[in-house]
Amino acid sequence: MFRKLAIASATTFVMSTAGFAGGHAKDIVDTAAGAGSFTTLVAAVQAADLVDTLKGEGPFTVFAPTDEAFAALPEGTVETLLKPENKDQLVAILTYHVVPGKVMSGDLTDDMSAATVQGGTVTIDLDNGVMVNDANVVTADIEAENGVIHVIDKVILPAS
Repeated sequence: MFRKLAIASATTFVMSTAGFAGGHAKDIVDTAAGAGSFTTLVAAVQAADLVDTLKGEGPFTVFAPTDEAFAALPEGTVETLLKPENKDQLVAILTYHVVPGKVMSGDLTDDMSAATVQGGTVTIDLDNGVMVNDANVVTADIEAENGVIHVIDKVILPAS
């Protein structure tokens, strides 16, 4: 029953994003930049020198925190991470939000683990909607030419 609810929720997310960033014509970076709600994420990807990677062939699955998710971090966190001397930490956090391959919401199973580009793992929970670690997926299956974006409401952090 939970799986059916999660799939129904994911279907609702997909239907609500039908016109999102013009479909498959753009890569992950351009799709995120065109959405207007990922300016912090795009700035972080630029500061971490990950633009070319995420514009690459892929495919990639990106759990993309919104600007509001970044704003919810403790004051000064984003500014500190964007400093050149903190690039390695920024890269680790950003690549923790990326899973190799194209994982659509229909591919998810409850309590599944997925290896991230950063080297850690994220856990998917389908019991109360769709969650990645402790972040809610608020919009799923935004397709790009080199992968898929799932919008999350919280920045997820790798274990330190």
